[in-house]
Amino acid sequence: MSAEVAANADAADRVVLRATNLHRFLGEGESRVHVLKGVSFEARRGRICAVVGPSGCGKSTLLYLLGLLDQADDGRIEIDGHVMSNTDDHARTAARGTHIGFVFQFHFLMLEFSALENVMMPMRKRGVLGPAEMVERAHALLGSVGLGDKTHRLGTQLSGGEQQRVAVARALANQPSIILADEPTGNLDVKNSGLVFDLLAQLAREHRQAVVLVTHNPEIAQRCDFTRPMRDGLFL
Repeated sequence: MSAEVAANADAADRVVLRATNLHRFLGEGESRVHVLKGVSFEARRGRICAVVGPSGCGKSTLLYLLGLLDQADDGRIEIDGHVMSNTDDHARTAARGTHIGFVFQFHFLMLEFSALENVMMPMRKRGVLGPAEMVERAHALLGSVGLGDKTHRLGTQLSGGEQQRVAVARALANQPSIILADEPTGNLDVKNSGLVFDLLAQLAREHRQAVVLVTHNPEIAQRCDFTRPMRDGLFL
């Protein structure tokens, strides 16, 4: 293998998200709970990692910390080599818009808007592309998730599986380096669960994105590149 090929392979597989010794407490006084107890984690480009464990073990709390939607009480988070721990709200918002796409169990679409408009929302918020470019990219993303013929349908006119596929397209709108998915198939039947996972896997590998997937579904977890079991706020 040439030095150039090796360097390219290393870059494609590099760590894009790293968390070190994360602690998170929730609640106050006697009800205060130590939810995360010194968790360390890393995600690599082009790889899918499943975080699994019983309800209440800290999976979703970890995902919200990694996505900069919440702040750890202690520990360090790096995204693409930049330390994001304890940064201000402006920096965290900018980092989310640039680096992170979210897919949730309940897709959180704006149901009174069309599929196309929902996918365009993150692009509008980031403000990098022009109107025509946003429309073109949204059309392409909806086509990639098999909804090219339903771009102008309102959210209320889409099935649950179709709504979740729109959510996947929306998560990819700003070409993030990291996709965080919190039970993205938990509200779907077996057929649509497999379809949504296949889309995440295919699109992530094509674009060398890191995917961190929280799931209770053992079949989905087994199809990921890595599985990290959690219990009582720690990885096993």
